[in-house]
Amino acid sequence: MRRVLQHGWIWLVLAFLYLPILILAFYSFTSSTMIGSVRGFSLQNYVTLFTQEELINMMVGTVVLAISVAVLSTLLGTMGAIGAFYSRRGVRGFLEFANEIPIVNADVVTGFSVCILLIVVFHIDKATFIPLLVGQTALCTPFVYLSVMPRLKQMDGALYEAALDLGCTPGKALFKIIIPQIMPGILSGFMTAITLSLDDYFITTYTKPATFDTISTYVVNATRGSQTEIKTALWALSAIIFLLVIVSVVIMNVRRSDDEKR
Repeated sequence: MRRVLQHGWIWLVLAFLYLPILILAFYSFTSSTMIGSVRGFSLQNYVTLFTQEELINMMVGTVVLAISVAVLSTLLGTMGAIGAFYSRRGVRGFLEFANEIPIVNADVVTGFSVCILLIVVFHIDKATFIPLLVGQTALCTPFVYLSVMPRLKQMDGALYEAALDLGCTPGKALFKIIIPQIMPGILSGFMTAITLSLDDYFITTYTKPATFDTISTYVVNATRGSQTEIKTALWALSAIIFLLVIVSVVIMNVRRSDDEKR
């Protein structure tokens, strides 16, 4: 009975997490205009998703923004983690404490602070996308730091010292010894940054240009509108994002398993 209850609890949690997404994916392949009534199989939602210029521009802009933010966050987070790791214990402790503050802090506070600093104080126009990039980078960088730091603690530090003893410069040892050993953490931080950028709403709302929308802001605005065709097309977008996440996780786990075997 105990085993049955344990398995039942696990399946209940899984159903709570994934059943709403699966229901949304199911209705994306129907001609229904609302959840609860099935009107037959249809691919019209996917046709609308990839033919409406407004939706295409929104998706392309979101992906470009996510990749840009992920690159900046990965560079800053990786350099910060390496610098903190090779610093004195007191400095490292202070940097780790400072890195935790943006993570615990509410997104709305970060977005409002960036808005005041860049737009009000420095008079940087939202149309330049600089406030948006800075705000999302400030959100994502601490998570990259957390992904890279454990890899630095697990790596064999003697390899770096041996490279220096054999005549390698610190810069060359960094790219030949340290970076390859912490690459899984860097890639994990990069993917986390992309996910956070795609998911962010509050910081994006405060800092984005008036004519620009990401997936998160567009979905919220679309749910308040009356265009049924757009709403149902977003069901298809949700299903595609969910599928891409599953494929990415499977590929990362397979590669990690292969690396461990080697």
